[in-house]
Amino acid sequence: PFYSNSVQNELQEALAAKLGQVSGCENYHLFLCNSGAEANENALKLASFRNGKSKVIAFRQGFHGRTSAAVRITDNPKIVAAINEGFEVAWHELNDTSGVLESLSQGDICAVMVEGIQGIGGIYVPDPSFLKAVAAACREQDAVLILDEVQSGYGRSGAFFAFQHAGIVPGLITVAKGMGNGFPIGGVLIHPEFEAGYGMLGSTFGGSHLACAAGLAVLEVIEQERLMDNAAAVGQYLMEELRTFEQVTEVRGMGLMIGASFDFPVSALRNQLLFEEKVFTGSASCPRTLRLLPPLSLSKEEASLFLEKLHTVLKRMPQTKAV
Repeated sequence: PFYSNSVQNELQEALAAKLGQVSGCENYHLFLCNSGAEANENALKLASFRNGKSKVIAFRQGFHGRTSAAVRITDNPKIVAAINEGFEVAWHELNDTSGVLESLSQGDICAVMVEGIQGIGGIYVPDPSFLKAVAAACREQDAVLILDEVQSGYGRSGAFFAFQHAGIVPGLITVAKGMGNGFPIGGVLIHPEFEAGYGMLGSTFGGSHLACAAGLAVLEVIEQERLMDNAAAVGQYLMEELRTFEQVTEVRGMGLMIGASFDFPVSALRNQLLFEEKVFTGSASCPRTLRLLPPLSLSKEEASLFLEKLHTVLKRMPQTKAV
C-alpha cells in the first residue's frame, strides 16, 4: 500500500511528539520521508518556497546525498551528472566565516546547508562561533540555515543534534540514518516560522506505520539507555586514548563520531583491522583518515578492546610514511 495525506496516521503524530521531546526541539514540525537525500531535497525545496531564491552555500568536503540538488551541493564531482549542474552553488571552506558572510551579503542566497559534523569529509566539526555568525547572517539576509544532521544527529555527538553544542536555532534540520536503526526513514524538522501548505511536500512511503514504529522504538531506547551520555563519555575516552598513539597526527570529532588522521594512508590498516581482527572502520575523503562511528551503546570495555586491536595491527604493520 501507499500512504496518503488524506488519512491521518496516529503513529506519525506520536513520533513527532516523541522526537520533539527527546531532541529538545518541541516547537518544530516534522515531515517524514525515507532517506537522508530525500530529507535534504525537501529541506532545500522548503527554503526556496519560503524566500523565492535558489542559490545555495555549500562546503568543501561536504556530503548531502546522491540525488538532484543534494548531490549538486556534495563536494564529489565523480557523482554529479550533467543534469545536476543547473543548481547554483557558492562553495566555501568549512569555518570560513568571512567568506560565507560576504556571499550572504549579496542577498541572493536561498540557504546555507552544513553538516552538524562533516562525516565522509573526515569528521570536521564546525566552530561554534562560525555557526553562530552564519545563523545571525542568515536571519539578516532572509536565507535559511539548514543543518544536515543525517550522520551527526540522534545522539552521536553526545547531544541529540551536533549543532546544539553551538546553541543555535536552525530553520530546518534533516535526519535519517540513526532515526530507524537500519529501517529506511528520514525527516525534516521545520521551524514554526515556516508556513505549512497542504500538499507542499509529500512522500509515497514516508511516515509508514512500520517506519514510525521503528522510529519510536529508537527514541525510547536512546532515552531509557541514556545513549547520549554514553556517547559523550565513551567518545571522550576513545579520543583521549587515540591521541597517545604515535602514528596518529590528529583526532577530531565529538561523542562517538571520531576521525583519526595517521601519518600514512590507512587502507591497509583498515583491511587488517577487518580481516585479521574483525573490526570494521570507515574511510574518509582523506586517505590518511580513519572514520569511527561505533554503536551508541559501545561500552568502555569494548572501546578498550578496539584500542588493543588497533595497537596490535599497528605493531604488525611495516610503517611507511607517505610523502
